[in-house]
Amino acid sequence: MINNRSVIIGIVVGENSGDILGVGLIRSLKKCFKKVQFFGIGGFRMRSENMECWYDISELSIMGITGVIFRLPKLLNMRRELIKRFLKLKLNIFIGIDFPDFNISLEKRLKKYGITTIHYVSPSIWAWRSNRVFALKEATHNVLLLFPFEKSIYARCGIPNQFIGHPLADEIPLYPNKIALRQKFDIPSNRCCLAILPGSRPKEIQILTKIFMHCAKLLQDTIPNLEILIPLHDTDLINQFVTLTSFISVKFRVLHTLTAWEVMAAADAALLTSGTATLECMLAKCPMVVAYRMNPVIFMLIRHLIKVKWISLPNLLAGKPIVQEFIQKKCDPQRLASSLFYLLNYNQEQRTTLQQEFYHLHRSIKLHANDQATRLILKYINLL
Repeated sequence: MINNRSVIIGIVVGENSGDILGVGLIRSLKKCFKKVQFFGIGGFRMRSENMECWYDISELSIMGITGVIFRLPKLLNMRRELIKRFLKLKLNIFIGIDFPDFNISLEKRLKKYGITTIHYVSPSIWAWRSNRVFALKEATHNVLLLFPFEKSIYARCGIPNQFIGHPLADEIPLYPNKIALRQKFDIPSNRCCLAILPGSRPKEIQILTKIFMHCAKLLQDTIPNLEILIPLHDTDLINQFVTLTSFISVKFRVLHTLTAWEVMAAADAALLTSGTATLECMLAKCPMVVAYRMNPVIFMLIRHLIKVKWISLPNLLAGKPIVQEFIQKKCDPQRLASSLFYLLNYNQEQRTTLQQEFYHLHRSIKLHANDQATRLILKYINLL
């Protein structure tokens, strides 16, 4: 049922993954209102739905402690300007999507001015910096949770929350059509294929590309006609990747695509960095190796703060190691190539067993996330 009331919603996202969540939520909310306006910070997807973006997410997307320090004055100015603009608009509700270090402080100030705030995507308080939960309690009226293991944390802390599942689990089919996707990307049915995703930020690309592609070279030397596919959506990242690999004699294809999961579903295995890509790979039912390396000095400083055994979402969801992870010094071409060679030579029984694990995890977070989020937002603006 479409409501005739005019509604103004503020949204801030800080990264590409937030833009993906944001556009799905906007599309869902649009179905409920005759007139609804969205203002704040988003990416090209959210702008395509007529959201008025005062800044682009590229102005917020930073990585590492040094990046935060260098950009801090600009970030503080942006926050002040956002508060001023949101108050002038008289928002019905504000939704901060992920990007917790910026959004929680913004939500806290807006809440003090009487604006209802929702935080969409729990910070990884189960992994490190658990004290952020107290800031969330002060800043937001409700937290939308993507993963089932987060529920108990918020229940213990007395923070209103709702587990909605993950929108990607709704978007990606339970049984991806590998044959059709191979045809889409012009991959012969009998060709051994590896997808490589070295990250979504320039810093990640800078650190991991050479390691990943030296690994690819070792595999191509061992497996004749191994096809290497690199799904990237950002032109700047593609140019950076091509420049970094110019001196490595490895054959690969860069696929300019917004749906990396389709490339992973078409592949026999994937090599990727931690983050949402590991979730996409699991939903695509593709065997994977997860690798990550960061500045060793920064790693030494934060290592004692990390409270989880694993960094990849499939392992965290399963509560056990179902995919291999290689962190810091263990993230080297030889180790990665050895693990991937094993995956690429999986027999049908091994492949089916792993895909069944992925299938059950997929079902556990396939809960019509956008619809649930929309219903909660409607309640908070007194329309349900």
